[in-house]
Amino acid sequence: MKNVGVVGGGLMGSGIAEVSARAGQDVVVVESSEEAAKAALGRLERSLERAEAKGKVASAAEVLDRIRVVTDLDAVADREVVVEAIVEDEAAKVALFRQLDAVVTDPDAILASNTSSIPIMKLGVVTSRPTQVVGIHFFNPVPVLQLVELVPSLLTSRETTERSRAWVEQGLGKQAIDCQDRAGFVVNALLIPFILSAIRMFESGFASAEDIDRGLVLGAAHPQGPLALADLIGLDTTKAVAESLYEEFKEPLYAAPPLLQRMVDAGLLGRKTGRGFYTYA
Repeated sequence: MKNVGVVGGGLMGSGIAEVSARAGQDVVVVESSEEAAKAALGRLERSLERAEAKGKVASAAEVLDRIRVVTDLDAVADREVVVEAIVEDEAAKVALFRQLDAVVTDPDAILASNTSSIPIMKLGVVTSRPTQVVGIHFFNPVPVLQLVELVPSLLTSRETTERSRAWVEQGLGKQAIDCQDRAGFVVNALLIPFILSAIRMFESGFASAEDIDRGLVLGAAHPQGPLALADLIGLDTTKAVAESLYEEFKEPLYAAPPLLQRMVDAGLLGRKTGRGFYTYA
């Protein structure tokens, strides 16, 4: 699959577009407005300039030539694989998959979601081709982290799963693991309760954010602490995944702590807004 569509040009969408273009594929990124498209292009340019400076790519300009950022969803009509990477909101994703089903003309095209937690079945059944809908979940930052979760629903065909695996592993050079279509899949089903536990510890005054994170970095050899990681993921995304997990399993450990909910309400979302559990320049 050499023709790739990505819907959503935020951190995840731009990362997926970048690794696809770096692998020599032709990429169309669709954004919701001209302003968002300009921001997505700027994000790609900065990331590729850093990659070129570090010797990761020979020419940032050459990679950018393989990427178009547009605002018209019809631009993905001829794509062989389209990856949805919009906001982690079930209603928004369901509406988009209905649109993609009508827009994408290739009868063999794969419609994929980069969702962190929303069941793939809910996206597949609103299309006329649920056998070709699959979860392909990348991790942030996409150009750096090698893992991709492959998530077929009960209706996803084996052929779709194996074609997706080939694109991820042979096409992009990533490593795929297989997951059942349950909220949170593998990584977030383990990671989110861990982060929520750290938030509750901080919220209760048991320890400072710095000491919680330092404890896990120095005492458990984690590359960064859970609160710093939540800031990197985005507190809004952390909350959305927690809510999806709680909705499916009704386990108290998945419930978002009040502090997390208030921080999201206040727009303190972590690195992307300059303030979360820490303040960023």
